[in-house]
Amino acid sequence: MKYFTTSLIAIFVFLAPSICHADQALAQKKVCLSCHGIEKRTAFPAPSFKEVAAKYANQPAAADKLVPKVMKGGTGVWGVMTMPANPQVSATEAQQLVAWILSQK
Repeated sequence: MKYFTTSLIAIFVFLAPSICHADQALAQKKVCLSCHGIEKRTAFPAPSFKEVAAKYANQPAAADKLVPKVMKGGTGVWGVMTMPANPQVSATEAQQLVAWILSQK
């Protein structure tokens, strides 16, 4: 069992950079980066992904709150600016994006 756990950790450490890159690519593909920056805000008043991760840090239900917002949009959390719905983002893609966003430090 110890060997199995060690192997899984080694695989994750090896693949982690490509997983993160894949999710950044997904964010670009789904046009998230048109309004959101990764480390700092763009010209739009949308928060950076790093700001989102900080706001929701240590909140166990953060992903449950954010996945629907990615898909359906929302307002009121970051001011009066409305985040539009993203019908082109599937539930699986929204989960991937939120996991990646919340991993930003």
